Amino acid sequence: MSFKNTLQLNTGAPIPQIGLGTCSNPNEVENAVEIAIRNGYRHLDLAMIYQNQDEVGRALKKVIPSVVTREQLFITSKLWNSSHQQGPAEAELDETLKQLGLTYLDLYLVHWPAAFEPGNGLRPAHPTKQGEIHLDLQTSLVDTWKTMITLKETGKVKAIGVSNFAIEHIQALIDATGVVPAANQFEVHPLLPQDELVAYCKRVGVHITAYSPLGNNVLGKPMLTENAVVKEVAEKLNATPAQVLVAWCTHRGYSVIPKSVQESRIISNFQQISLSEEDYEMVASIGVGNFERFNIPFRENPKWDINIFNEEVEKAATFQVKMI
Repeated sequence: MSFKNTLQLNTGAPIPQIGLGTCSNPNEVENAVEIAIRNGYRHLDLAMIYQNQDEVGRALKKVIPSVVTREQLFITSKLWNSSHQQGPAEAELDETLKQLGLTYLDLYLVHWPAAFEPGNGLRPAHPTKQGEIHLDLQTSLVDTWKTMITLKETGKVKAIGVSNFAIEHIQALIDATGVVPAANQFEVHPLLPQDELVAYCKRVGVHITAYSPLGNNVLGKPMLTENAVVKEVAEKLNATPAQVLVAWCTHRGYSVIPKSVQESRIISNFQQISLSEEDYEMVASIGVGNFERFNIPFRENPKWDINIFNEEVEKAATFQVKMI
């Protein structure tokens, strides 16, 4: 089973180190969440854009209070890009709580440092540029962060944070408001260790949650679970490759949210192992000279015409993140 380790947010609240990611196909998550909670998971990661929070809500009704109390769970959700403005943000939070059948969230994150025009769905089409998202170029990150601060004051969220934010994005929020995000959730795995961002977050007191710890096959490349080095370490430790990759993240001191809808994988992902420093470095070595970020919205369809991470492919973007 899990080591049941918890880490601490800058609010003082504990967050279980291993959680369940719920970005999955429709009609798969209700069962996955129920299985996870019955097998010891207490940390769930959700988002409006996953369009399955109603499924999570149905699962929660099956396990609260028969298996766990609400207070024993740590539930995160995320504000979507089309609701960065104050009125839409308040409405989306209320809708999230309604879908889940809850009165509060433990953590609420700004999902991306990019705003969309509100009022035309989750992925509003640009009125003149085919195949592009209609960006809101007026609402800044600081504007949205001030709205998040007001949401926290309602008591409907216990802590607020960000997701996919770079160092300069977080610093802009802190400089403008003095409020340090409780967490930053971003893509981390051996091909994308993000050492500078990790060090910055630890220095200023922002908890890190790693998503896509097993990599991603959106580019048609093999999952990291297929990597020969990862498989070698897994065989040595009598573990699965996924367990090795989760352990690589926990070794670095942050929380991690592997996703699966298969019962055997949900259970095995939660069965923690420890890596020696030698094994950790062996897994880390697969990223040397082999950098890969999988999640870049500029190459999505429809495209977000905005440079978020300053990756080479994003330098053709027309717009930059509006921080203040």
